[in-house]
Amino acid sequence: TPVHLSGETDGRELRGDESRRPNPLPSGLVSNLQSVLAARRPPSPEDAGSTAAEASAPTAETAADDAPAKPVVLLTCAGGIESPGLAALVDALVKGGRCDVHVCAPESDKPVCGHSITIRETVSATSVHFTGAKAFEISGTPVDSISLALSGRLFSWSAPALVISGINTGPNCGYEMFHSSAIAAAREALMCGVPSIAISLNWKKDETKDNDFKDAAGLCLPLIHAALADIEKGTFLKGCLLNVGVPSSPAANKGFKLTKQSIYSPAQSWQAVSTSRPQPAAHFMGMHQSLGIQLAQLGKDASAAGAARRGNTQRKTVEVESVAAAGKQQAREVVKKSFRAEFIEKLHKDLDDDIDVRALENGFISVTPLNVHGHVEPELEAPASDWLSAAVAVSEEKEAPAT
Repeated sequence: TPVHLSGETDGRELRGDESRRPNPLPSGLVSNLQSVLAARRPPSPEDAGSTAAEASAPTAETAADDAPAKPVVLLTCAGGIESPGLAALVDALVKGGRCDVHVCAPESDKPVCGHSITIRETVSATSVHFTGAKAFEISGTPVDSISLALSGRLFSWSAPALVISGINTGPNCGYEMFHSSAIAAAREALMCGVPSIAISLNWKKDETKDNDFKDAAGLCLPLIHAALADIEKGTFLKGCLLNVGVPSSPAANKGFKLTKQSIYSPAQSWQAVSTSRPQPAAHFMGMHQSLGIQLAQLGKDASAAGAARRGNTQRKTVEVESVAAAGKQQAREVVKKSFRAEFIEKLHKDLDDDIDVRALENGFISVTPLNVHGHVEPELEAPASDWLSAAVAVSEEKEAPAT
């Protein structure tokens, strides 16, 4: 039985009553058959030309695939995942559009952990939202952040092009680098063979504002872009990290200056901290408290009292030193005291202008090359100076207004 289609046919002419016979097929099937028959027809010259042009024209997807991959930059910050310095740097790099930004930072502020790592304990990593970046917060130290990120367990890439620790709160000059977990994170990357930069803002109480982190990020952006370009070409400095210090008023800076590590060390002051005893249990039957709250409070008070008794027992451990002639034991009470350490800024006198801390005080952005041992060999000073001069010159040329 011949199949009859409404509209176009496969080229055969319908005659007589067949052309007026009702179509028994569903309209959807008819439409599909029409599409198949139309596809079998040879294209006209005009259609063939347009089809070839469309095939040769690159699509947005193919153009994106053919575009060179952006270098990956890994960020961490000793101030923690919520620090304003980290947020400012992520925002500046994402808007710059020259790299893919990844973040791995501690979940809380850990500024003076040095090069400490976490062992025999589980380190958890939790995803965090950063616009334009892939980010995780971890329960470990800044060095743990870099070590875990570079291990390949957290991110899919094999290794980043550059690691940046910052923007950290407070300077990291001189011997502060031995306490600084910001420098330690950059050092960990260098030890793993990845170029690194540590950036710190010379924060001063009642003077520096959170918005200064944004200015500091903008100032360091040309330096970061220059580093990425030279890393790609294989001409970036070898065997050292860059310790960048931004003055307390970034907008009023006097420019970049290559500096040397000083022997500056802040004064450390220990303050005694009094330990107060637990407060006595509140009255059990309060007039305006529910019974559940009362029971919970009673349980807390009981636990606190028990802990206090255990603590007192531990503090008063009896140590037998000798037995007197009368046969009585002489005992000694073990005393427990609590202290808190604070750093006090010292005045700097008779310092060379090329020293990191002096350059910061004079309003310059200090750039100090450091190796894993904390200093840089003399043979690296000249290449570092040449690289910084070239990087600054390129950034100034790009920012100069066209005439």
